This record gives sequence, C-alpha cells and structure tokens, in this order.
Amino acid sequence: MRIDILTLFPEMFAGVLGGSILKRAAQAGVVEYHLHQLRDYSRDPHRKVDDRPFGGGPGMVLMCQPLFDAVSAIEQQSPVTATRVMLCPQGRKFNQALAAELAAKPRLLLMAGHYEGFDERLITLLAPLQVSIGDYVLSGGEIPAMAVTDAVVRLLPGALGHEHSAAGESFAANDGTIAGGLEYPQYTRPREFAGLAVPEILLSGDHAAIEQWRAAESRRKTAARRPDLLKPQA
Repeated sequence: MRIDILTLFPEMFAGVLGGSILKRAAQAGVVEYHLHQLRDYSRDPHRKVDDRPFGGGPGMVLMCQPLFDAVSAIEQQSPVTATRVMLCPQGRKFNQALAAELAAKPRLLLMAGHYEGFDERLITLLAPLQVSIGDYVLSGGEIPAMAVTDAVVRLLPGALGHEHSAAGESFAANDGTIAGGLEYPQYTRPREFAGLAVPEILLSGDHAAIEQWRAAESRRKTAARRPDLLKPQA
C-alpha cells in the first residue's frame, strides 16, 4: 500500500512513522509513506494557503487552489488510483470497520485540515471520503491522520508479527456473538503477582475451552464497559 499524507506540518509525523509497527511495515515493504507540504503547492509568493471566511467569523479557511493543485500533482506521482480521505469533524466516524475498508485499498491520500477547515468547494470538486476520529476538537488533522494510518497499516498482511495478531483485538469481530466487541483479558508470567493468579483455564492446554472462556470474557467485558457494541443474539 502507498499512503500519501498532505499536511502543513509534515515534521509531526517523523516519530509516528519512524517507530514500532509502522516503521517495521515500511521496512518490510508492506507500505510506503509519502509526506507532502501543502505550502509547496501555493501560487502565492508567500506560500499562503488560507484566507478569511466570506460572511465573516473567526479563524481562517484553507483555500481551494493549493489543496486542489496538490491533490492533482500528488496523484500523478503514481499510476495507482488514490482513495481520497479528508480528515475533518464533519466526516464519517472512524472505527475498525472503516479501517478494514481502507486497508483493502491500494493507495490512500490523507488530507489533514487545519484552521477553520476546508473551503466547501474542495469537497464538491474532490469528492473525498470525509473521516472524523471522534466528537471533539483538535488543532488540526495531523493527529487524526496518524491514527488512521496506524489503524490501517496494522491490518495489512505482513505488518504484524503473527498473522492472527489483529483478529482478536478490541473492536474486531471474534466469537461470532460480538461484532467488534472488547478484547478478552490477557495474562503473562509470572503465574501469580501480588496475590492475583492467572485463571487456571489458561494453563490447562485445552484450546477449545480457552476459546470458550475468552469469548465469554469478551462478552462480559463488553457488556460492562461498552454495551453499545453488543450484537443482539437471535
């Protein structure tokens, strides 16, 4: 997969893309990242990319020309068709299902908004998939772009150390009764710590029983903490 990220602050991505799973995935050839500075596409002598909103109001709005030209130029850098993703508060709520949809695409072009957002005509002209990571306000679309990148890349074949590592995690369908429920409790050595012991079932070697226990624990935890995620049983 190729991921292009169009942003006013490409330097913010160095630590995220250069460490952990995202770095290893790139080193393994699973994904390649391309950062693009929006100001590089401005025709203004001062590299201006924003202006005051028509009708008045606070803040500044990202102008049409720089972003429109940037998308056109970036898409020409590869023959692979890019799925345009605009990070903005008005977008579709990002979740594991949407991450899986995006992971199936060969190329993503993430557009990180800033200031008071994008000129509405850009949405009309570019017809992007608008994505929001939650009902709260951030300073810009850079952190959402990082979150989307991380969630998508870890779903790509070969990105994780174990082929089934992502399958049983929170929000991934697991036991057939929870579509995207919370992950079951995890334990590691030692067997006892501070008077708390690992459940005996996990030491039994009975894999079928362990899977049943994990499914039940997943449902119990989901019911207690996120009942909105429970799938009604027939």
